[in-house]
Amino acid sequence: MVKRALIRFMSDKNPGKTPGKPLALTMGDPAGIGPEITLKALAALPEPSTFPILGDPLVLRSAAKPFALPVHEMQNISDTRPGAFNLLPTSALTTLPAIGGVSARAGQAAYLAIAKGIALALSGRIGGIVTAPIHKEALKAAGHSYPGHTEILAEHAKAEVAMMLANDCIKTVLVTIHMALRDAIEAADFDAQIHAIRLAHKGLRAMGVKAPRIAVAGLNPHAGEGGRFGDEEINIITPAIKAMQAEGLDVSGPWPGDTVFMLARTGRFDVVVAQYHDQGLIPVKYMGLEKGVNITLGLPFVRTSPDHGTAFDIAGQGIADPSSMMTALEMAQKLAATP
Repeated sequence: MVKRALIRFMSDKNPGKTPGKPLALTMGDPAGIGPEITLKALAALPEPSTFPILGDPLVLRSAAKPFALPVHEMQNISDTRPGAFNLLPTSALTTLPAIGGVSARAGQAAYLAIAKGIALALSGRIGGIVTAPIHKEALKAAGHSYPGHTEILAEHAKAEVAMMLANDCIKTVLVTIHMALRDAIEAADFDAQIHAIRLAHKGLRAMGVKAPRIAVAGLNPHAGEGGRFGDEEINIITPAIKAMQAEGLDVSGPWPGDTVFMLARTGRFDVVVAQYHDQGLIPVKYMGLEKGVNITLGLPFVRTSPDHGTAFDIAGQGIADPSSMMTALEMAQKLAATP
């Protein structure tokens, strides 16, 4: 069920009108639930046309069949029509990919929508993008060997980025993202710590937190316990924390990874900097996928997404919950409205 509070928020804030630049949605993998949750989220708004969709006409027209709203194919990003799903075509499939399965055609269509969104954002024609879920195997089948959205965004925008996952209780920023755990240990060096802490601070400021309180999780059990279980905390993480404290940031740690999120949930910290993917994402996703949103920090434009995947197992059944997409839209609007 769509969260009524989010609908009220977006109605009150006049969605899509911040500062004269719309926020666009990419359709995601057409074999998954992306097109469905995108249209469900927009259909629940007072005026769906305020958010243009980037995607494939055949896919979106098929997904729009349960809705009373027509699909308007835009000639350009400003060619909007009230009372319609406004679609800027980014691909031209002649047949629909098989629902719930990996295919190169689906991966390519998803990639083209993302690439167009990035190009529009970098050119200043839109304020940012909200991306529906993609499938990594489909991307690879299409010849794009990216681990996920974050890496696509970083390469196209030529930016150093960080991933933030957030819900009502917890926010976390990752030092390392999509890589094998043994590689993440090597990648979590001093520079990576500094980068993640700085972006965590900047990201919280953009969300309206004037003086963010940042906790940094340790890499090893018990944050190394004085070197007994590893020395990364002593040689890398603590020096990075001290360097950031010297710049005036309210940052502390390293805190044991098994307790720091509990402290954040009780309000002691505003954000946790986690060392690797699962350390940061498990606590957020445990609180419920419908409440989570993925935010890419470090880009010259806004980017958010739902905190879940393509859900091939339920794709095409009309039962996908758009709540996380609604949360992503809300967060994108909030970030776009921040000076």
